[in-house]
Amino acid sequence: MQETTRIVLAGKEPRSPRLPRSTGGWLVAVGKVILGALFIIASLFPLAWMVIAGFKSKTEVVETPFQFFPEVWLWQNYAQILADPTFLRTLAWTLFGAVLFTVGSLAVNSLAAYAFARLDFRFKGTIWAIVITTMFIPGMTILLTSFIVVTRLSMLDTLAVLVIPGLASAAMVFFIRQFYLNIPKSLEEAAMLDGCGRFGIFVRIFLPLSKPPFVVMGITAFLAYWNSYVWPILTITSPDKFVLQQYLATFRSERSTELGLLMAGSVLAAAPVIILFLIFQRQIIGNIKMAGLK
Repeated sequence: MQETTRIVLAGKEPRSPRLPRSTGGWLVAVGKVILGALFIIASLFPLAWMVIAGFKSKTEVVETPFQFFPEVWLWQNYAQILADPTFLRTLAWTLFGAVLFTVGSLAVNSLAAYAFARLDFRFKGTIWAIVITTMFIPGMTILLTSFIVVTRLSMLDTLAVLVIPGLASAAMVFFIRQFYLNIPKSLEEAAMLDGCGRFGIFVRIFLPLSKPPFVVMGITAFLAYWNSYVWPILTITSPDKFVLQQYLATFRSERSTELGLLMAGSVLAAAPVIILFLIFQRQIIGNIKMAGLK
């Protein structure tokens, strides 16, 4: 009794003893573990097979009966694709474009998000409704129109045609705007009292606080550019300006028998994306939890 009183006075309630699980509870827990393991295996199997297929010879990749592991591990496929100057140039070119697209997309959409979250101007509600409506328009429906526009602007077969048309994103503006709405207005008022203008407030207050949405939206923009295929196929014709997905598609059509080499190239193409996720996985998971709490 005295021990219980001490615990309550200290601000802690005594924990009730944990009851043993029933047979049905254990079965449910085991079932969840089994389903989770099956889901993980099903998700990782294609990636694991692609990595291992990069060590196989030309015939082993498609031979029957199916064998998951090669009889002889061949490192030449990865060494050969890494020694290919065209692949390395395409990888560097795609990485440069992806970084440029990500930075530009965050800059454009964060400014628009700040305007919709904090500024008051005429027809703000109408313009915001139009912006939100564009989220429901499939990209394929405006593909021909976009192609005509960039053709008339003489942007075909340039880096600009890969970067500029996709910078503005209604989904990104909406996501960042929701985050900005939760920033206290007292910070802005204090900055205005110190003589700071709107752009200064955005740069000095909002940008430093924008890491959570920037991580999620930055990775989304990076992946969108890195995995783009249809738009580059339509707008880029020079082989020295191909992005990575174009290079792999051309490689598959021209050297269709060298599947082991193609798998090795695909693994190396996916590596930067996997590394990027591993670096920022804590921030991504944390932002998802924050969004769920809000």
